[in-house]
This record gives sequence, structure tokens and C-alpha cells, in this order.
Amino acid sequence: MNEVGGYMGSLLRVDLGSGKRSHVRFEEAELRRYIGGSGLGARILFDETTSKTDPLGPENVLAFLTGPLTGTRAITSGRHAVVSRSPLTGLWGESDSGGTWGATLKRAGLDGVILNGASDNPVYLVIRNGEAEIRDARHLWGLTTSQADAAIKDEVGVGAVVATIGPAGEKLSRIAAIMHDGKHARAAGRGGLGAVMGSKNVKAIAVLGDQKVPVADPEGLASSVKRLAPAILKKVLSYRDFGTAGAVLPSAMSGDLPAKNWTVGSWLEGAEKISGQRMTDTILTGRYGCDACVIRCGRVVKVDSGPYAGVEGAGPEYEAMAGFGSMCMVDDLEAVAMANQMANEFGIDVISAGNCVAFALEAFERGIITSEDTGGVELSWGDPQSVFAVIRQIAMREGIGELLADGVKAAAKQLGPQAEEFALEVKGMEPAFHDPRATSSLAVGYATHPRGACHRGGTQLMERTPVPELGFSSALDRFASEGKGALAALLHDYYGLFNSLKLCQFIIPATAPTDVVGWIRSATGWDMDLDELLQAGEMHTNLKRLYNLRCGLSAADDRLPPRLLKEALESGGAAGRLPQLDIMLTDYYRARDWAATGMPSQDKLNQLGLVDEGARTEKEVAMQRS
Repeated sequence: MNEVGGYMGSLLRVDLGSGKRSHVRFEEAELRRYIGGSGLGARILFDETTSKTDPLGPENVLAFLTGPLTGTRAITSGRHAVVSRSPLTGLWGESDSGGTWGATLKRAGLDGVILNGASDNPVYLVIRNGEAEIRDARHLWGLTTSQADAAIKDEVGVGAVVATIGPAGEKLSRIAAIMHDGKHARAAGRGGLGAVMGSKNVKAIAVLGDQKVPVADPEGLASSVKRLAPAILKKVLSYRDFGTAGAVLPSAMSGDLPAKNWTVGSWLEGAEKISGQRMTDTILTGRYGCDACVIRCGRVVKVDSGPYAGVEGAGPEYEAMAGFGSMCMVDDLEAVAMANQMANEFGIDVISAGNCVAFALEAFERGIITSEDTGGVELSWGDPQSVFAVIRQIAMREGIGELLADGVKAAAKQLGPQAEEFALEVKGMEPAFHDPRATSSLAVGYATHPRGACHRGGTQLMERTPVPELGFSSALDRFASEGKGALAALLHDYYGLFNSLKLCQFIIPATAPTDVVGWIRSATGWDMDLDELLQAGEMHTNLKRLYNLRCGLSAADDRLPPRLLKEALESGGAAGRLPQLDIMLTDYYRARDWAATGMPSQDKLNQLGLVDEGARTEKEVAMQRS
């Protein structure tokens, strides 16, 4: 591969079965097309897995991928992607993490790590200067994530940054996360990729490095960052002051914050008690940020006394406040902090776990499960002990956790049709805690996103943040349906690009697309313009779609659970509102130029250079039908 600014020059492939290590290099034209992160991951996964690949089998691929801006001075560029076939959905699996792990991997001389096969015994990897050492990890198996992080640093050196799974990943929970940065607990949470790591018998990957990431125009990048940083920080100041949990109260007022398993529309008094503002006034002890971040939205908390004394480390973010707070009707901030710490230590996705706990509470209330299923624990709304019990059982696959460890779709299928009525998921993935009844574009965004009910398409933010460069110049009516499908399609592409470049999506409303293009040009030296960048994002989304079609997805899967489409909330800022998904879905398919089957048209495949991939997809789909 020719030397290109922003890239270290290779990815490291590790065959865990044989122990063989090799380097993978991409030509400059391929890098310009797929960029990095999830875009490059789509290329790797499409080429190296098939519809027959068992997500928890040795044939699955697990790739940790940086982007051209990771490790540079570009604002919020301390991110990396983890890509695999998801054991939760059986489809495209992508999770995004901040912290310092990705930037340290770049400084260790690599753009990514690809894991193939599976080890016979637990191992962990140590990566220095572009090479990996495989070490025995049997003594680490069973440790929580922060315990494993500390033990590995004792063995490798304090400069190591660690990505690790906890007991949930070891026990192959399909909602298991991969945790980074020790007690700062930066998570690659969605899609159960921690279970893929566990299936390969890999406890952790420790990286060490101090190499400099090459930049084509360092002065130009530094000048742009200096010019833009104050304005970006001013626009996202609430994240710095209150973290993502600062959105709890505004979301509660608009009807966006789900409560009691998506059935209650107004929970303002409870929301105030677990808000980011309340956390700042009580248990907050510090803040931290990812590499190259001026925002520092991470919270450090400590509880010194009372029933939850001993909670210390990463504070709960918005999704934990919703998942273990409003969804379960728990209005005790310290209890939510305890639940968040438990999920982090066990290595469980907070979003899926919150949905699973709320599902269990409703199932218990309806008599579908009893204390015989929960190991004698009586589950009830608003009871922190119920939340703690279910989290622990999920992590250890005990009691009702044996079912819930595989997500609400699998659990409901075992419990029967009555349970399936209130099991909220899309394509097998539990929804993030933003209600599409409060922002209509979220409905089509959830229904069509490549990984399932994912809020990372950004529609709930961008409806109220005009971006003329992307073609919309005024805020939109959040309850309207017209044009929302086209908006979701555009934002899936644009937000997806940030997962390829490895920038934090929090800065999207505060950053002009042309400024992002400027950072790319400064880092790589390419003469890329906005049109080329947006076409790359569109190609990535379509390639992920083709991958999902190969894995058995059809247009019938672009749906929402009935509770979000047919059960209007009785109170709150979205009372009486229901999204008109059919109208928006038609608009989305039209904007994408997809057929009624959900397959990209031949013209679209030609335009995006995906003709061969389309032919391969159609062949595999035909074979499945026969």
C-alpha cells in the first residue's frame, strides 16, 4: 500500500486457532472508497463471512478498526469501530467506542486488528509496534472488566490500554459488550460483539504505542481545529456540564424518554431525580474525555455512604438513566449508578440490558414468569433490587437470565405469544431509549438501520438542527411524516461516515460538513469533496444492506414493534401521537432507489460500484429460497 496520511499502513490479522499473525494492506483507492471504521468493516465482513457463518463459530470475523482521523488532532477523533456478524440479530454487527484504545492502537502502528478462528484456551493479546503477542488468560477468566484491566496492566505495563470482556461475554450472552479504558468504561455495546470475542476465547486486547500518526498537512489540520474548537464546544456545552444524562429532563418533557417499558409518557418528577443536573449536584467527582476531545462528557462518580456505598468510576449516561431508571420506574440516582456499574463490570450492553430488565418486570407483573423463574426474587416496578437481580442473572446465565441473556426477542419466543406483545425489538435488537412517537423520523430510522433499532442515525437531533449543506435549511415538525424517509436515508449515510472516519457523532450538529471534509483533506492529502464523501457514505449503507439481505433479511423486517406503532401514550409531550411508518418507509425506499423487496436497484448498484456485490447477494438469496 502506498503511504497515505492518516493511516499507519496495515491491519494485523491474528488466526487464533493456529497462532499465525499476518498483515493486511489495502490500496489507496480502496481506502479512499471505504475510508475506515465501519465502512472498511463492511468490505471485510462482506468478503469474509457468508449467510452460513455462525456468529458464535470460529468462522466468524471480529474486526477492531480505526479511521484516518483516529489518533490525529481532529476534534473527538478518539474512536474505533468493532465489526462482526451479530449474534443478537444474525445480521450486520457494528459497535462504536470512544476512549483511548483506538488512538493507542494507531500509535502502536496499526489501523486495525482482525481476529479469525478461535483459541482452544482463554488468551489475551498484547500489541506493540504492529505485532501481537498471544498470552495465556486462564487466570483472567471470570474476572470483571475492571479487574481484568487492572491485572493486565500489572502484567504488561501501566501504559497499556485494554479492551476486555466480562463474565457476560465469557458466557456468550448475545447482549454482551466489549469494554475499554478500565473504570472509565467506554463500551462497544450493541449487537452482542462481546459474545463473539468470548466465543473466540479472547479475554482482552492490550495495546501500547507511542508512534506518531502521519498527517499530510499537520499545520492545516491544527489551524482548523484551533479555529473550530471554541464554536463546537459552545454548541455542545451541555454535554460538558451534565454529560449525556443532561438530556434526561428535556427528553422527559418532549415525550422522548421511555418509561415503564415504553408505556408511560410523562415521568417528569422521576426524571428530575435521576437527571444529569442532579448527578452534577450530588455524586459527580470529575469528568473525563476521549482522545482529542474538548467536550469531556464522561462522568466520574462516587457514592461514599448508604446502601450503594462503593459505587465509583464511570457515571451513568443517558441510556443507563433511561434503561435502569425510567424504563424500570427507579427514581434513585445512586441505585441507577449501581446498576450501571454492574452492567459495566459484567460487560453487558446497557441499552439491551435496560430493555431486558423492563421486559422481565412486565412479564412478572402479568404472571408470565414467577419467582420460580427468578430464583425466588419477587420483581416489581421501582425496586432497585429487582433491577440488580436481573442484571446479575443475565450476566451469569442464571434464573430468568438464561433466557434474557440472548435478548428480548429470544426470551419472548420461549415465553410465548403473550410475551411477544411487549418484547420491543427491531430485527432482534432492542431499541435505544428515544421514542419514535415523539420524533417521527426515528420510526423509519429504527426500522431500516443496518444493525436494527439504532439511534445512531441521528434523526432525533437533526430534525431540529438545519444543515443547509446537506439539503435541509429549517427545523422540521417532529410529528410530521412527509420527507422523513428521505431525511433518515441521508442521515444514515452521513452519520455512518462518522463511524468510518472515527469522529464522535455529538459534534455533527455543531460542525459543517465542509469542515469535516477539510479535516479529511488535511489528514490524507486527498482532494476529496463533499459529494465524494457523501457517495462513500451511501455506498457503505448499501453494502451493509446487501450483507443483511444475504443473511436472510427482507423488506418485511423493516418494521417496528406494535407498541410503538399502535399504542399511543396517554400523557406527556407526545401524548396521542403515533408515527406513520408506511408513508415514511415508502419515502425511504424511494430516496434509496430500492425495490419493494428492499433490494437496491440495478441502477443504484451501478452508480455505487456494487454490481458484483449485488449479483452475489441475489445468488445467495435465490439459493436460500430454493
